[in-house]
Amino acid sequence: MKTADFDFELPEELIAQTPLERRDASRLLTLDKNTGETGHFHFYQLPQFLRPGDCLVLNNSRVLPARLIGHRLPGGGACEVLLLTDKGDGVWECLVRPGRKLKPGAEMSFGEGKLTATVEEEVSGGNRLVRFHYQGIFLEVLEELGKMPLPPYIKEALQDNERYQTVYSKINGSAAAPTAGLHFTPELLKQIQEMGVRLCYVTLHVGLGTFRPVKAEEITDHEMHSEYCQISQEAADIINETKRSGGRVICVGTTSCRTVESFAGEDGTMSQAAGWTNIFIYPGYRFKVLDGLITNFHLPQSTLIMLVSALAGREHVLAAYREAVEKRYRFFSFGDAMLIT
Repeated sequence: MKTADFDFELPEELIAQTPLERRDASRLLTLDKNTGETGHFHFYQLPQFLRPGDCLVLNNSRVLPARLIGHRLPGGGACEVLLLTDKGDGVWECLVRPGRKLKPGAEMSFGEGKLTATVEEEVSGGNRLVRFHYQGIFLEVLEELGKMPLPPYIKEALQDNERYQTVYSKINGSAAAPTAGLHFTPELLKQIQEMGVRLCYVTLHVGLGTFRPVKAEEITDHEMHSEYCQISQEAADIINETKRSGGRVICVGTTSCRTVESFAGEDGTMSQAAGWTNIFIYPGYRFKVLDGLITNFHLPQSTLIMLVSALAGREHVLAAYREAVEKRYRFFSFGDAMLIT
């Protein structure tokens, strides 16, 4: 199967640049994974497609304001650092700019010296290990000085950082938002619970690899990025009880899907687990747990549209995407949503 098989035409003006004022006012395209039948609704109408006894799996990872803009010391030019992975003891693996000026030993300052940093080592892919120096609690310093690492296709500045967080975000660690969850409001979640749908939370810290295009001609030659995820015993129990009682497990976002599918036993049973996953789901994959998926519209030729195609079939997905383009749906992170059941 070729990467080009997952291409589609997308007018640039359909890439959403800003979030809607009301989270659940986004549009919702429904797709029957078996027949390919579609419907057009709004996200606040989601409860009518859920049933008592179903379970929604949500990713509670929180995006770090991981983009730091400062200057090189002493008295140097501008620099930019993007935090990727916490290596412990004040050291992070980072993307840095300008790379040619930020070799091991280079020093940087952010926020008029509230935060300084030293490049310690160059690692694979041109990333750097950077040691940060600060007073107090690093995450509090980051909240003050850092900016949200918005995807490269979003050109407009974000006015409110919380709009790039889900309302249930809890555990810091992502470099990008699990965007399918951005449509939920506390009121909508309450309404869903009151109708007898259970909510359970897993954690997958989204990495920037999620935006990396698939460059291999054959999809099986693509090297999938790794991301850290975990599932609690409570979440595992809720999923297992849902399956036993005949309910549907509906994952909110591809990150929640990848978490449960990474840790499920061959019989679909879940148990408490944590670790790194590089699971690559594409057509031909047999889902062990997931019955349905709430997701946004994804980039052409991306691993995410391949995952969605594994669930609903490539032809059905591409036909639904063509329909979404015709009906002027908004695409990508701040865009509209799909429900596949």
